[in-house]
Amino acid sequence: WTWLGLPIIQMPPDVLATQEIIWDRRPQLIIETGIARGGSVVLSASILQLIGEGRVIAVDIDIRPHNRDAIEDHPVAGRIELIEGSSIDAAVVAQVAEVADGVERVMVILDSNHTHEHVLAELEAYGPLVTPGQFLIVADTAIEHIPVQSHRPRPWGPGNSPASALADYSRRHPRFVPDEYYNSKL
Repeated sequence: WTWLGLPIIQMPPDVLATQEIIWDRRPQLIIETGIARGGSVVLSASILQLIGEGRVIAVDIDIRPHNRDAIEDHPVAGRIELIEGSSIDAAVVAQVAEVADGVERVMVILDSNHTHEHVLAELEAYGPLVTPGQFLIVADTAIEHIPVQSHRPRPWGPGNSPASALADYSRRHPRFVPDEYYNSKL
């Protein structure tokens, strides 16, 4: 799948839900972890472009030159800032927090390393930046329900996934509640 010409590594229902949320909540800043090939970042920026305000701060540990070029050459590139580094590195988190400081409507989308430990660290780092009325989206929680794939070994799987990290985080941070409307659609 692609979004406006760039590969988007998302399930189509997740793409639709994300654009609905952005259109409805109209964030002024979207913080995304995990850039991959750029499609999800362009998705967020394109919806913000239609809204007429906002920008995306996107973080990835490895932004390959051809992916960076494709994103920076895209028509919505003016709404995107790329940061190369680990999303849980204290200096990167501080840089993102500085951008978010004082912004009225901040949304966060976590979609990088899918291990429990990493996602939990991202939740602890970026959860406090989400402003009231906005969403904290944790991608790929379905990993919890997919059998371990022996043909494509990954360090994550059932019990060590975005869903397990989200459950852990949610128990300790009750200000975030699952959105039944979107969760029932997905």
